[in-house]
Amino acid sequence: MPRIVGVDIPDKKAIRYAFRYIHGIGPKYADEIIAKLGLDPTTKAMDLTESEVASISQLLDSEYLVEGALRRQVQQNIQRLRDIKAYRGDRHRRGLPVRGQRTKCNARTRKGRKKTVAGKKGVKG
Repeated sequence: MPRIVGVDIPDKKAIRYAFRYIHGIGPKYADEIIAKLGLDPTTKAMDLTESEVASISQLLDSEYLVEGALRRQVQQNIQRLRDIKAYRGDRHRRGLPVRGQRTKCNARTRKGRKKTVAGKKGVKG
């Protein structure tokens, strides 16, 4: 398995798809990197030479924010929103949807599993 920027990318996949295993690289950036370096997109990751792997690593380090640095920047952005007590920071703190989605139903990904409240139905006034 070639190791690029501290990430093992799958051997048997074409590099166009193998690059996407690196956090911060999607289809657009994968194609952009291949075009900049003049590589064949259908080349399997295991067929890359050492010099190609080195040039890919150098390009990623110099021009793109990937892996640990990207994760760190995202966390710093969220922490900044919390510190300035922004609405979005408060939503992050509470674990609720941040971008205006509804929460009466359908927010289970952010809210987690249902928390059943006991005795709600049987109360009579």
